[in-house]
Amino acid sequence: MTALLSADVEARGLTGRILWTNGTPPPGAQANGEPVYVLIHGIGVSHRYLARLHAVLAAGSPTYSLDLPGFAGTPKPGRQLSVEDYGAYIAEALKSCGIESYVLVGHSMGVQFAIEAALCEPERVQHLVLMGPVVDSRHKNIGRQSLALFLDGLLRESPSSNWIVVTDYLRCGPRWYLTELPVMMEYPTEKRLANVDVPVLILRGSRDHVAGPEWSLRLSRAVPQGRLVEINGVGHVAQHMRPQAVADAIRSFVSATSRQN
Repeated sequence: MTALLSADVEARGLTGRILWTNGTPPPGAQANGEPVYVLIHGIGVSHRYLARLHAVLAAGSPTYSLDLPGFAGTPKPGRQLSVEDYGAYIAEALKSCGIESYVLVGHSMGVQFAIEAALCEPERVQHLVLMGPVVDSRHKNIGRQSLALFLDGLLRESPSSNWIVVTDYLRCGPRWYLTELPVMMEYPTEKRLANVDVPVLILRGSRDHVAGPEWSLRLSRAVPQGRLVEINGVGHVAQHMRPQAVADAIRSFVSATSRQN
């Protein structure tokens, strides 16, 4: 896997991290006319479980990953952060890096962060890609959500993806994970998504029990330019298991909806 370069990013009194490959222009020097992808991780984890997808996308377009405040060894905030806080951080951090226009790609709770960032800076976000969106209406309490995640890891994921996720959870630590878990559970994903006015791709693994088919289809219909794509044979962390297929789906969607606009 190609090593990523990184830099700390401070915004709104919070510190996170932005990462890019040697082949990608550093923040502030992006090429004009190309889609710029920004990858956003979910609760407890980091850019590492997005690294395979990052590498595939970066081979053709400027691509950046974020490690958000409180996760991936970044400084823990002094208070619980709302999804809106994280969305505002993402929008301001990208602006401070000179990244003016982009496609946001969020996974799991990163879906929620991406929605809020898009609502915060609607003129900068070209498309939204929402992978494995939470919280499925079947799992609207912590017990059901936790069971869905556990069974997905046990039955659907590879040892390598589980290793990344578990070690990232340990680095995050239980205090911050449990601080943000209620925030994730209470966020009205479908209601907030309905306010987004850009093309939206909902992407799920066909065996993902965390983001089920009915829930994902409903989200794709919550916006005028919504589309649902399933990646065959994989679970919640589809971008690690099938990075080329996920990247192909994202590129095809961005290309098709850009022509429509």
